[in-house]
Amino acid sequence: MKLEFPEGFYFGSATSATQCEGGEENDGRGKNIWDLWYEEEGYKFHGAIGPGITSAFYQNYKEDIQLMKQTGHNSFRTSISWSRMFPEGFGEVNEKAADYYRSLFLELKENGIEPFVNLYHFDMPVKLQELGGWENRKVVDYYKEYAWTCFNLFGDLVKHWFTFNEPIVHVECGYLQGYHYPCKVDPKAAVSVAYHTALASALAVKEYHSMKQEGKIGIVLNLTPAYPRSSHPEDEKAAKIAELFQNKSFLDPAVKGIYDPELVALIEKHGLLPTVSKEDLEVIRQNTVDFLGVNYYHPFRVCAKANIPNPAAPFMPEYYFDIYDMPGKRMNPYRGWEIYPRGLYDIAVNIRDNYGNIEWMVTENGMGVENEGRFKIEGMIQDDYRIEFYKEHLTWLHKGIEEGSNCIGYHVWTFVDCWSWLNAYKNRYGLVELDLENQKRTIKKSGYWYQELLKNNGFETAK
Repeated sequence: MKLEFPEGFYFGSATSATQCEGGEENDGRGKNIWDLWYEEEGYKFHGAIGPGITSAFYQNYKEDIQLMKQTGHNSFRTSISWSRMFPEGFGEVNEKAADYYRSLFLELKENGIEPFVNLYHFDMPVKLQELGGWENRKVVDYYKEYAWTCFNLFGDLVKHWFTFNEPIVHVECGYLQGYHYPCKVDPKAAVSVAYHTALASALAVKEYHSMKQEGKIGIVLNLTPAYPRSSHPEDEKAAKIAELFQNKSFLDPAVKGIYDPELVALIEKHGLLPTVSKEDLEVIRQNTVDFLGVNYYHPFRVCAKANIPNPAAPFMPEYYFDIYDMPGKRMNPYRGWEIYPRGLYDIAVNIRDNYGNIEWMVTENGMGVENEGRFKIEGMIQDDYRIEFYKEHLTWLHKGIEEGSNCIGYHVWTFVDCWSWLNAYKNRYGLVELDLENQKRTIKKSGYWYQELLKNNGFETAK
């Protein structure tokens, strides 16, 4: 039986500027917080490999776009580097950056690949971080100016924009858990950062709509459905609260223009409400997204608290739930994530039923594997495990589409093996293998399978 997707369905892949462009040939690019952090604490990065060593897309994009055509792309998502466009975060545009991005988007279009362009992917310019980054309301205004500049310079070529990628990540990892720069554990700052990010997104939407460029603008959220351990009321309550923090904190303001009152009440209960203005809340209310990007890798399993939380400790969402280690779950051992393809179907139904059936697409889905060279036969990585991962997720996605969910595309992470934040090159995700020693690219088995997926607008399944 063939699973066929709707006509005009977008198949492609995603990456980000910091993870693919490279840093050796800066051409006036300013530093972002990943450059700074690597300089300060390079030992925290796997193999001590920083963002200066990547797939060098900045130099190789024309050749890479030809490889995209060979690996089933009719679309491609990347990001613009804020600090490449504005080395200080504001002020004069770096003309070399503007020329590069315009050339990139034009090259994609000329090769039949629709560009999907994201404005912010974890890469705050250092000069703005020195002002406090997303803690500082002024940085929101600088972001609005940056967004307007990108729309003005590239809006004739780019008709699909995203304001942010996974904004919950820079909130949780940067300001609650100490995993990402600036490595804080400050719940008050985390809530302020989340609010300013949602406001910045809405302001970018407002700017884009005012320019009437006949395109669409959205936001990319990593939705991780919260599943309760059991049907016990306390487990279900724990899952509901986890959903508030993990998903609805950005999903609701982006799509509905409002915050869930239960989330606001919980934040207020802990004395964490940020300084807000009626004018800014009205901006959020009036400027919702046109479509939604969804990154999905794994579910979020929770249960009722086993112990009473310490009331004097810094607030964490886990105050209200425990992470549940479900027996028998399928795992990707290299990343430590559960493999649960049905989660994509549950997301599709949730968007259909609770978010006005807004147009959406899968903007990331993928499987990172360590030491893939062991699967190489006659010069090609035989990554059947990745093909099966894609098939299973696409099967559940197809079921959601059949049942009326308004999904328009599916992008894998990623096109060519790329640098991955603190993990660097520990795990490889690409349709194309990268040899870091000489920058040689070799299409994996999954890349050829993906080409057939686009060619047939679907794939054969045993059922």
